[in-house]
Amino acid sequence: MTGQGDQIEIGAIADDFTGACDLAVMLRRSGMRVALRVGVPEGALRERADAVVVALKTRNIAPDLAVAESCEAARWLRDHLGAKRLFFKYCSTFDSTDAGNIGPVSDALMQEAGAKRAIAAPAFPENGRRVFMGHLFVGDRLLSESSMAQHPLTPMHDPDLVRVLSRQRSAPVGLIDKTCIDLDVDTVRASYQGAEAGTIVICDAVSDGDLDTLAQAVLAEPLVTGGSAIGAALARQIMAGCRAQRDAFTRPDPAQMRALVLSGSGSEMTRAQVSQAIAAGYEAVKVGAAEAGQPEALATQVLDQLAACSNPRQLVYATDRPEQVKAVQAVLGREEAGARLETFFAILAQQAAARGYNAFVVAGGETSGAVVRGLGVQELAIGPEIAPGVPWAQGGGLWLALKSGNFGQADFFETAVSMLEQGEPA
Repeated sequence: MTGQGDQIEIGAIADDFTGACDLAVMLRRSGMRVALRVGVPEGALRERADAVVVALKTRNIAPDLAVAESCEAARWLRDHLGAKRLFFKYCSTFDSTDAGNIGPVSDALMQEAGAKRAIAAPAFPENGRRVFMGHLFVGDRLLSESSMAQHPLTPMHDPDLVRVLSRQRSAPVGLIDKTCIDLDVDTVRASYQGAEAGTIVICDAVSDGDLDTLAQAVLAEPLVTGGSAIGAALARQIMAGCRAQRDAFTRPDPAQMRALVLSGSGSEMTRAQVSQAIAAGYEAVKVGAAEAGQPEALATQVLDQLAACSNPRQLVYATDRPEQVKAVQAVLGREEAGARLETFFAILAQQAAARGYNAFVVAGGETSGAVVRGLGVQELAIGPEIAPGVPWAQGGGLWLALKSGNFGQADFFETAVSMLEQGEPA
């Protein structure tokens, strides 16, 4: 086990559960042994690891609570596991509010790590998230013109990340742009180190090569912040020349596997994935926040309905069009509508596991967090990748695929379930 006396290369704190899985699989892809812990951790790890990712649910909570949980996780990673560097992982779409929590948590982690400054590199080129001249693009559209402008919790209307982060902190926000990155590592390092103390530097990146340049420039820094792709670039630098390590993930016996797809995300891609699954013949049950006021009863009703059918492909979803989500929020309130569905999915997962379901494909960051809490899973071994940034993971006798709303292709649900059943590589 990894514990006192061992050192890990990267100690990461992720602000939601799907983001934690995204980072974990990217680190694993780079050759690291990766452990994922759920919630503010304590105690030792079950397996040796090169990197440990702590999955929190801090993206949308009050900034002071997000800071407290993130710092507690950082102290465990640093003091208990001897993390050589800290990594703060947030979404590649940089979604947050003007109050935080990217800025406040980054500031606090800088103090915890003793960092004079830090980069902010959210770009994930493989998934179409690129930063150019400080502006974030999703595909070929500015962030403000993408579906993130309609996000129910953190709508993003400003693509200028320097401006966005400047509204979240009083210290300076800088920029290392593409023209600097195209020169060489030494120039990037000099630009970064020349920034005023306390600065967070937004970094352009339109390719993995740009991220590799950034990773080389800040490899010795005690804190890096960004998306999973810069985490993978750091891991590539650390593991260069090292043999990839075997991790603890094992597949289920296909004959014993019972899978359930749960979807709470309202993203454009998840809506397409739900439609595709229904068209492919999934037994699908739709639920809403209004009826989730009695979550235990609704969960029992839904599982009874699924038990009455012989179709092994099963989907429970609250995914809906933005206008319908807003209509429900107008009646219940945004927080109440979200809380009802999170509670329902947590109870549904718990009841489903008690009935013998052992594999869960979950769409949406908030939904994933609720399901993991409901199942009581505390540590996950990261397995093969289903789609960029989305792995299968295993813990507590269960298999979980936790998908950020916009990740994956239209047939993601079917691909994920078939992959685990057939034991085929991604």
